Amino acid sequence: MRRITRALALATLATALCATAAMAADIRVLTAGALKPVVQAAIPDFERQTGHRVILENGTAGALARRIQEGAVFDLAVLTQSTIAEVIRTGQIAAASSTPVSRVGIGFAVKQGAPVPDISSTEKFRQALLDARSIAHIDPAAGGSSGIYLVKLFEQWGIAERIKAKAILVPGGLTAERVVSGEADVAVQQMSELVVVPGVKVVGPLPAEIQNYTLYVAGISSRAAQPAAAQQLLTLLQSPGVQATFEARGMLAP
Repeated sequence: MRRITRALALATLATALCATAAMAADIRVLTAGALKPVVQAAIPDFERQTGHRVILENGTAGALARRIQEGAVFDLAVLTQSTIAEVIRTGQIAAASSTPVSRVGIGFAVKQGAPVPDISSTEKFRQALLDARSIAHIDPAAGGSSGIYLVKLFEQWGIAERIKAKAILVPGGLTAERVVSGEADVAVQQMSELVVVPGVKVVGPLPAEIQNYTLYVAGISSRAAQPAAAQQLLTLLQSPGVQATFEARGMLAP
C-alpha cells in the first residue's frame, strides 16, 4: 500500500511539474533605451513568480519601430507614444493593448568630481553647452527621441553648427559612459539613462520651459505567440512596486 501511495504521489508531482513547464513561456520583449534598466530590474521577480522567461532586446525607439515594420517577432513592445501609434496604425500592435507605462525628461550630467555648471535657467543651460569642450547625446539619425529633440532645440537657438562641431553622437545606449571615459565633458540624455551610469554626477533635468517629456507606452503584438504571458508582464509594469523603481531611476508616472 505504501508503495502504491508513494507511486501515486510521485505521479501527481510529475504531472504538476509537466503542467507548470507547459504553461511557462518565453516572452520576447522589445524596449526603447530609457526603459531597459527598469524592465531588467523587474524581470527576475517576474520570472520567479510566473515561471516564464523574458528575452529582452533593446534599441532606440526608431530602430525598434523599423524592425517591427520589417517583421520582427515579439510579444510585448515598450516604445515612445509616437512609435507605438505608428505600429498600431500599420497593424503590428493590437490597439486595445496600448497602455501608458511611464514618462521621462531629459537631464544633464558631468563626470564625478568635474566642475558642475549651472543649468538652472534656459540661458545658463545654453551657455553650459557652448562652454563644454565636447557633448555626448544620442544620434537623432538612430531614432532616439532625446537626440531628435535636442538637435531641433539647437537649431531653434541658432547654435546647431557650433554644437555639431563638438558633438559625440551615440547611436544608442548610455551617453554618460562617454563622460566617464573622458571622450565628452557633458552628456545630455533622458534622466533614466544618466542615473544608471557609475562615475557621473547628474546635475539635474533641463529647465522646465525647455524640458521635453517622452511618454512610454506598452503594446502587445497582434501576432504575439504568448499574449497572455505578455499581458502578465504588462500588468507587472503598472504595479506600485515597479512604478517605485521607475521613480528611483529618474522616471515619472504616466
